[in-house]
Amino acid sequence: MEQRSAQQDPGGGEAVIRLVGVRKRFGSQVVLDGLDLEIAAGQTIVVLGPSGSGKSVLLKHIVGLIRPDSGEVWFGDQRVDTMSERGLGAVRKQIGFLFQLSALFDSMTVRENLEFPLVEHTTLKARARRDRVIEVLEHVDLDGVMDKRPAELSGGQQKRVALARAIIMKPRAILYDEPTTGLDPIRADGIARLINRMKRDLGVTSVVVTHDLEAAGKVADRVVLIGEGRIIADGTMDEMRRSKDGRVRQFIEGKDVETRAVEQEASA
Repeated sequence: MEQRSAQQDPGGGEAVIRLVGVRKRFGSQVVLDGLDLEIAAGQTIVVLGPSGSGKSVLLKHIVGLIRPDSGEVWFGDQRVDTMSERGLGAVRKQIGFLFQLSALFDSMTVRENLEFPLVEHTTLKARARRDRVIEVLEHVDLDGVMDKRPAELSGGQQKRVALARAIIMKPRAILYDEPTTGLDPIRADGIARLINRMKRDLGVTSVVVTHDLEAAGKVADRVVLIGEGRIIADGTMDEMRRSKDGRVRQFIEGKDVETRAVEQEASA
């Protein structure tokens, strides 16, 4: 399978996210080693790779939570890695982030969780905020949960609330960090359908980090496999499955893949 150049645009549209020669290390451990990646507007790209291969670190570079040791990170025509915190705030409003563990505020109701970004970043009045909360809950097929707290919800419902929060600011892009982790196959399939719905109804660009190959096949326009800090394969899910590359075969077949494991990735 031929690896695409970072300058090619597989989606045929304007590039929304670009990483150019990004390098990042924690101590002696190299996480990203000159990684190049370009993501087109409206595209859903799935990032695969063994644990410790840098997938979550890549996501955090996109929103400026981690800055590279060298290289460039772009969101649209704005260079993220050199921005001030104030500039990053403006960029982050355009990016929804679905965290692996949902990251909801336990002490708040669902409505308060969803209203929080609106209170922090907009001048919307209470009625307008409530209307927006109702709208995003409809997008994720949730009803009757506004006054409940996260602990009263199932794992699948918590994921849906977290996704509703990710889209409440009407972002241009959504980043999903292991969105189906901890869910049974039926609920995981529901999250996959929602990812496709966000693309169809909202036109967002999506970056999905996952180990779930079945979910990847359902949502991906394009799949990249990370290994040793670089992209080692880039194509469709069908191309991945047909690949003769031994590194791709090892991952797809679930065998051990040698990687530079990075303990700091989980806590970065």
